[in-house]
Amino acid sequence: MLSSIEKETAANPHYSIIWLHGLGADGNDFVPLVPELVAPDWPALRFVFPHAPTRPVTLNNGMAMRAWYDIAGIDIASKQDEPGIRESIRDVEALIARETERGVPSERIFLAGFSQGGAIALATGLRRGDQLAGIIALSTYLPLHDKTADELAPANRDTAIFQAHGTADPVVAPELGTMTRDWLCDAGFRVDWHDYPMGHQVCAEEIADLRGWLTPRLG
Repeated sequence: MLSSIEKETAANPHYSIIWLHGLGADGNDFVPLVPELVAPDWPALRFVFPHAPTRPVTLNNGMAMRAWYDIAGIDIASKQDEPGIRESIRDVEALIARETERGVPSERIFLAGFSQGGAIALATGLRRGDQLAGIIALSTYLPLHDKTADELAPANRDTAIFQAHGTADPVVAPELGTMTRDWLCDAGFRVDWHDYPMGHQVCAEEIADLRGWLTPRLG
């Protein structure tokens, strides 16, 4: 089980949001977002911010850092680390299982992620055998897209997806974001797409839009 930071907005959480950080960061990265995102009238939530394993990353000269999978080069969508991606999918599935054991069923669990973490959120959520509350994919892309169509889980065909990207992102090219959006839409998914004049980051407008997307899905 991955070690994680947890934040509960009130006792007896009714929903959980499992939020995956980007390459080289850790679970602390998005903890400060909680008070900015959460509306006062929302039901009790548990935020789970796991730490990715530490592994060598080829793109960074083999330096060991927290990463959900290896990246071979600047073209992050090529030569993908399929074993690493699938290992992280299993790790996230274990986190979901722990939430269900603690009383939050799969249909009240959101998967969220930024950059590499968003890629794993998408890869896990689209294959998830039980329905999720939603998928939040920020500044990211769909990995293993050539294999995903054959591995889609019927349970999450109707799962809503919030996808956002910076139009000046120098790390995950905006074209990867729009290609992912188009692939998802062509596959029949409901994608709420947003783009913002920013780089590889999040912005206040994005958080406000995400709050608006989450509110009707929090019962």
